[in-house]
Amino acid sequence: MNLFKLVLCLLSVSCAAQTQLVNKKNPPNFIVIFTDDQGYGDLGCFGGKHVHTPNIDKMAAEGMKLTNFYVAAPVCSPSRAALMTGCYPKRINMATGSKSGVLLAADSKGLHPNEITIAEVLKTKGYATGIIGKWHLGDQPNFLPTKQGFDEFYGLPYSHDIHPFHPNNEKFNFPALPLLENETVVELNPDATYLTQRITDKAVNFIERHKDEPFFLYIPHPLPHKPLYASPDFMKRVSIAIKTKLAKENCNVNYKERDKIYPQAIHEIDASVGEILAALKANGLDKNTFVIFTSDNGPSKSGLGSTGLLRGRKGDTFEGGMREPAVVWWPGTIPANTVSDQILTTMDLLPTFAKLAKAEISNDRIIDGKDIWPVLSGKQEENFPIHEQFYYFKANQLEAVRSGDWKFRKQGSKKLLYNLKTDMGEVVNLASKYPEIVKKLDQYFNDFEKELGVGKELSSACRQAGFVENPVPLSK
Repeated sequence: MNLFKLVLCLLSVSCAAQTQLVNKKNPPNFIVIFTDDQGYGDLGCFGGKHVHTPNIDKMAAEGMKLTNFYVAAPVCSPSRAALMTGCYPKRINMATGSKSGVLLAADSKGLHPNEITIAEVLKTKGYATGIIGKWHLGDQPNFLPTKQGFDEFYGLPYSHDIHPFHPNNEKFNFPALPLLENETVVELNPDATYLTQRITDKAVNFIERHKDEPFFLYIPHPLPHKPLYASPDFMKRVSIAIKTKLAKENCNVNYKERDKIYPQAIHEIDASVGEILAALKANGLDKNTFVIFTSDNGPSKSGLGSTGLLRGRKGDTFEGGMREPAVVWWPGTIPANTVSDQILTTMDLLPTFAKLAKAEISNDRIIDGKDIWPVLSGKQEENFPIHEQFYYFKANQLEAVRSGDWKFRKQGSKKLLYNLKTDMGEVVNLASKYPEIVKKLDQYFNDFEKELGVGKELSSACRQAGFVENPVPLSK
């Protein structure tokens, strides 16, 4: 190394150290990396042998792995609504879209502008806020992220399969897929081959631009939701036969053939995580930034991805549809190489981030999430639960409740009881053996169903979603 390069290197180290010292006095930064349709068994650190995830595995070794981490719904839009607001989707009337289980293009429905999101809570404490990736909480102007506390938005308003090349588009008649920057459509039908890399580049740029102020960065990747894509660098080991078939797609996306590049899509997401963590370290922010990696629901029902030992997949209220792989990382603050078996949820992120940022949460609305920092910091013993109960909804219908190791579900008149500690796969029904536990959990079930309303009914404890008249597709 010549003298000039040595001086530059020493200056870089000195600046990073000084930035790190300053940041210890500042509120923490928050990054939420949220993938789409990734299963419980789709990480190496969660037992996945079919995927290569060295960066997330290292993140787990340097942080904490959460083995009982839940989303509040087994499909996209309601799951994301719960993450943003800290509420069960039914409580905010976001358990479905207006015409489907999720919001579609030009949907009249969206997250109500009066709802308070994580971004809005953190804005009260001077945070810079950005979302880079997939929103899926409403594509009409009133519902976009910039109307929900985000300073910056780059990405898609909904899933990347809501496009004219969908195999069932004769039924759906989807418009061109818009790529937005803030509220402006900058591109139509973007090449999904490069989505992950474009999101990564934008995320790194956001970190560098906001390194001198507290920030909240939400990175909801569109992948590994079908159809699957990976940039050329991650397609090198894919067979020539598969590449040849994909090269002939033209306007007809070969979903079935693309299913075969699932490991490549996951590998690129893992590399993205590595780039983001490296950017934090390069800017002296790693010891002042809370990062969580998880997914929005279980893997596709087509058999893509892995739920490990869990039963069920996307759309199910069995564990495989709603229990997600999750890793939290904050070097020097979250204890390294640790595991929590506590029942925790995405709804907990809003109150937890608020507590860490010393932000107030308005008392004029009920939220279901709880401050889980005592668990993540390693200061609360595992046998003192944060959540006494967790509830499993499919659309507006309550289907199951968990308390401790026990999960109780109703299927019509049939009552089922599983011990998730000894039976992760929900195979053995113990209802007849433990009637007193069935009675207790049945009461929890009935009480919460009554609180929010039975079936499609919304009780007075629920808030309305937003609606617009005459919605139109976004276009340039």
